[in-house]
Amino acid sequence: MLEHLLSPSLDLVNGYVSELSARDQPFHLVYSGGDLVTGVLSIIVAGTALTTLRRRFWSTVGWGFLGLFGLCAMGDALFPLDCAPSLETWCALRERADKVSFSHSFHSVTSSAVIACGVAALLTLSIAARRYGWWPALARFGWLLAVVETVFALGTVVAMLVGEWLGILQRVQISILCLGLLTIAWALGADWRAARRVAASGRPVPAKETTSL
Repeated sequence: MLEHLLSPSLDLVNGYVSELSARDQPFHLVYSGGDLVTGVLSIIVAGTALTTLRRRFWSTVGWGFLGLFGLCAMGDALFPLDCAPSLETWCALRERADKVSFSHSFHSVTSSAVIACGVAALLTLSIAARRYGWWPALARFGWLLAVVETVFALGTVVAMLVGEWLGILQRVQISILCLGLLTIAWALGADWRAARRVAASGRPVPAKETTSL
């Protein structure tokens, strides 16, 4: 959302979102910093969930994918593009001639892995929520967000091949992924508040309510 203020020159229709954090772009540290913070916080959440919540197969897999998502988001920050191909012709020519750095080339790997792990985390955590009776928000919306994210991810691949509308599709795709992260936070927050209410009441905790203890 900051690009409208900080980077108005980037083409919203066809420009890569990753170009915002390219090394030669102004405010690139702001965007890379956002990726880094997202990655670190996701790893902390996944690690905390694995060590403090009840572990069942699907939830363990889901938190594992969330941790991998965080690791790949950190990779996005640590391996930025050298330049912005949609803004700079010389950058696009260097890219086609394979004259870019390892960081520039590897960024596509980390970016793809971010989406794949994000979708996998949402899907497996929603399966866990539905199967074990946990996290109503994830049970209701997690799988739907994962499906929609997958559709837009495939649409992004098509846009890359066609050479049009990539920027718009990527921005929608990232917005959906952000909604997925907020849904996970919502589910955990609701679970934590429910556990506190149970603890405050002094009554025995039902099995399905011990996920936060």
